Amino acid sequence: MAAEELGKAGHSVILTDAMPSVGRKFLMAGKSGLNLTKSAPIEAFHAAYGADLPRALTEALDAFGPEQVMAWAEGLGQPLFTGSTGRVFPKAMKASPLLRAWMARLESYGVEARTKWRWTGWNDGALVFDTPDGAAQLRPKVTVLALGGASWARLGSNGAWSTLLPDVVAPFAPANMGFLVNWTDHMAPHFGAPVKSVGLAAGDTFTRGEFVITRNGIEGGGIYLVSRAMREGAPLTLDLMPDWSVEKLRAALAKPRGKASMTTHLRKVLRFDALRTALLYEFGKPFPDDLASLIKAVPVLHDGPKDMDEAISTAGGVRFDALTQDLMLKDKPGIFCAGEMIDWEAPTGGYLITACLATGKVAGSAAASFAQHQSGSLDSQEEPRHSQAGHLP
Repeated sequence: MAAEELGKAGHSVILTDAMPSVGRKFLMAGKSGLNLTKSAPIEAFHAAYGADLPRALTEALDAFGPEQVMAWAEGLGQPLFTGSTGRVFPKAMKASPLLRAWMARLESYGVEARTKWRWTGWNDGALVFDTPDGAAQLRPKVTVLALGGASWARLGSNGAWSTLLPDVVAPFAPANMGFLVNWTDHMAPHFGAPVKSVGLAAGDTFTRGEFVITRNGIEGGGIYLVSRAMREGAPLTLDLMPDWSVEKLRAALAKPRGKASMTTHLRKVLRFDALRTALLYEFGKPFPDDLASLIKAVPVLHDGPKDMDEAISTAGGVRFDALTQDLMLKDKPGIFCAGEMIDWEAPTGGYLITACLATGKVAGSAAASFAQHQSGSLDSQEEPRHSQAGHLP
């Protein structure tokens, strides 16, 4: 997105990527349908990023929010549809057609992509790269860093760049991640099974959704929505019957069960499936006298987040107080930052991609203006290409 803004403004642009091809995490997101954004009023959209949303991110999302993302994708020839929950997807349900169209448009602007170019720092003001042909240096007028977070290292996002900017980076932490659980043996038959239509509460966050029982824990959309509160220490509780009140549960449980086991009683009077019953036994034993209240708030014991590299995204990165409102590093004029490498956090559901696009657009537009101000005019096509490059490692 930053390269597009620089290219549209007439600047010569080199887009570098450490991996053998560009946009690998974007393509991975497309494997689950490429949820580009969420159709929602902008105030509700902002709320998903947390109460402490920095002004620079607020302004970026105001300028390039859900409506603009949809128009941008459709402008690249990708018809969209909106699901029942407001999530927006390409009708193709994958990322590759969109990425191909996007790269073709960048090429029409003269953007030059160089892959297997890994940024390794600076040398007397020049950007230094490890490339297939050995070390290389560039001295662009402006640089946009879009280096990603610290999860999914195999896609290029390992956070190693943070050592090159140590004074401006908040520590990384997993976001939208699963949690480790040391299950007892009786849960083994349920590994891989989805727990559907439950309530999940952690701290001030409550959601309804589903999650998956894995061999070593819990993960999935419902867990991701409460993962930030859990990471910060809030206990997780499950409401196994979110459509029933405590009073309704008490009345049902009070029915005579005769010689029936508790498992049979739960199945008959509450229509509990085997997985709900297993979770109740796993975390609820010994049962209290008020079993109804337990069913509405089953405490889930866990051993903390799963490994950060398994997380969908990460918190941490370049602090907003180290950036200007247009995302330039305050102590490095002409160096801009965009995307997941900045310290913001959002749930899944279209918020992650939208904020990456929005910050890329801000950084690219500001970098284009900075470069033009530095030269007083657009870059001359007669000058050496590398000396005029806008750069995105």
